[in-house]
Amino acid sequence: MADDGVAEDYPTEIEENLNDFDSSVGSVQNMVQTLVSVSRSDKLDPLDQAKLDLMSAYALNSMFWMYLVTQGVNPKDHAIKQELERIRTYMNKIKEITDKRKAARLDKDAASRFVRNALWDAEDKKRKDTTEHSRKGKHTRFS
Repeated sequence: MADDGVAEDYPTEIEENLNDFDSSVGSVQNMVQTLVSVSRSDKLDPLDQAKLDLMSAYALNSMFWMYLVTQGVNPKDHAIKQELERIRTYMNKIKEITDKRKAARLDKDAASRFVRNALWDAEDKKRKDTTEHSRKGKHTRFS
């Protein structure tokens, strides 16, 4: 955080917590920069719009979480924790929807043709043979 040669103004026991906090601030800063860079006038499909809105809500609530930490309030005992969990629930729902879109789909027409052609019927074969022979002028009778 600071130069190694400079005396630190904080106890060394909290250095790991400060490093984690600094990392979290950097993550939120990246989210906010992404949000700012996306133009709201762009036409997004509803799923992408929902993703963007959820990311915005999550970033703002994360910043509020960090604000509570800087004020000495335990955010785990605050309503912000439930709000973040609610947002995560919606993020998981969107992930499920996205995964369903990527899943393989069954082409029912192709499947029915495949099954119909895979099932061989001896009577159909006899009828085809009889028809072919009668076209050629051969009138043979099959028993």
